Amino acid sequence: MKDLETSYMTAKFLLQIKAVKLNDENPFTWASGRKSPIYCDNRITLSYPEIRTYIRQRFVDAVVEQFGDVDVIAGVATGGIAQGALVAQELGKPFVYVRSEEKKHGMTNQIEGEIKSGQSVVVIEDLVSTGKSSLIAVNALREKGCNVKGMVAIFSYNLEVAKKNFEQAEVTLETLTNYDKLIEVAKEEEYIKPSAMQSLEKWRENPEKWSEERMNG
Repeated sequence: MKDLETSYMTAKFLLQIKAVKLNDENPFTWASGRKSPIYCDNRITLSYPEIRTYIRQRFVDAVVEQFGDVDVIAGVATGGIAQGALVAQELGKPFVYVRSEEKKHGMTNQIEGEIKSGQSVVVIEDLVSTGKSSLIAVNALREKGCNVKGMVAIFSYNLEVAKKNFEQAEVTLETLTNYDKLIEVAKEEEYIKPSAMQSLEKWRENPEKWSEERMNG
């Protein structure tokens, strides 16, 4: 989003509730398989009613302002399910969620809920790293004949690979905040120690190289 206040406040909330985790010695493994010294666990926001409500309302604003009226709100499993349901409830819209793959039992659905070809959809996600898992959901909806207007996420690491992936998929991505704003607020509020900041800066210079060195080392 272009709303600087929203970006600042969302980043501040994530830092306040320690949704941002740092571990340089034992890096986190993302869904993409990459290693990283930072992980943003946005599910924690659901445990704080004030923050949960703030994020829900900013999501609603983003959907309305950027994409207009839509038929259905879709959440990406699992992080986007609760957030998406809250947004759908506020907008009075149907809700579905999309798995990373079809179930191996029962109805073998990848999309849970009722959706029809031709319906317009906005996808809700909790965070975007490389964008791979997020775009799997978009592709699943498109295969059903849906018009995916775009995606709104709480947080993006602002990686170049994600930017390219979304551009190639022709998907508009709006985020409430991002890595650059998070680091800016962290410095201002002294949430992150200088030693940890140095590690983050080194990682941000070349995430791929940093990840490869940790995986091979």
